[in-house]
Amino acid sequence: MKNRRRMNGPGFALLALAVIVLAQGPGNASAGKPKYLAAEVVNGGSISGVIKYNGPLKDVRIDLMKEKNSETCAKHPEAKDGVRFDRKILRPNALLQDAVVFIENIATGKDWRKNSGVAGGEGAGFTNFHFKNCDIVPKIAVVRKTAKREPLRNLTVTTHDGGVLHNPIGYLVAGSSRKVLFNKPLSAERSVADATTSLKRLKKKDKHFFLQCGQHNYMEAEARVVWNPYFSVTDANGSFKLGRIPAGKYQVTAWHPYAGEQTQEIIVSEGVETKADFTVK
Repeated sequence: MKNRRRMNGPGFALLALAVIVLAQGPGNASAGKPKYLAAEVVNGGSISGVIKYNGPLKDVRIDLMKEKNSETCAKHPEAKDGVRFDRKILRPNALLQDAVVFIENIATGKDWRKNSGVAGGEGAGFTNFHFKNCDIVPKIAVVRKTAKREPLRNLTVTTHDGGVLHNPIGYLVAGSSRKVLFNKPLSAERSVADATTSLKRLKKKDKHFFLQCGQHNYMEAEARVVWNPYFSVTDANGSFKLGRIPAGKYQVTAWHPYAGEQTQEIIVSEGVETKADFTVK
């Protein structure tokens, strides 16, 4: 039996390190960002402020009497004489409503939790869109990649228009191009569509989600893809707050699909609420 040579010294150490790196795989290296990890946040800080916008509005006129299911769709509370407007930008007193504010570069912090921006009812999931009176609520939200072993309720679409065929189609938007993520028709027999499995395909480069009804293409909603739980959607006063943030320096972005976006570098201190206003254009 031949004697085995014992390998040691700096050369072997470098070889062992290379083997470990290869075994671990590239992970998220292609995206340039580590995977987000949840951890306990003790004495975290916060960021709060308002989003300002004084640019033009974007109102889309919809003649419901020329569209499908006009009898139902004309019951929309904002419809008058069979016409309503889809107001893409809401900015009372030059303060932007429905802007998404989020931290870009955070690797660890508080755990994910269900998003309750709009009441989804019993069993509601993280993001819930509702089709009612041939409109979509919320108009602007956030979506996230489906986690491993997450079977349902990451993203749901519910219709409240009995007898009207709606066809939710979810897209990823990059510039002028769109890529279909899911296509899930709804009906009286199927009032809820769950797109959890489809969101497993999200990549780090994905930013903008767009939802449209294939039967009534004026029914639209938008969402920002987020990669950590530090996000907020501004209220009617343009206000936001991000809480339980570990102390550090962060890139924070305010985004609106029609008004624009702005990014700031913000320093968060332990137990301190940092004020930061944004102006998008």
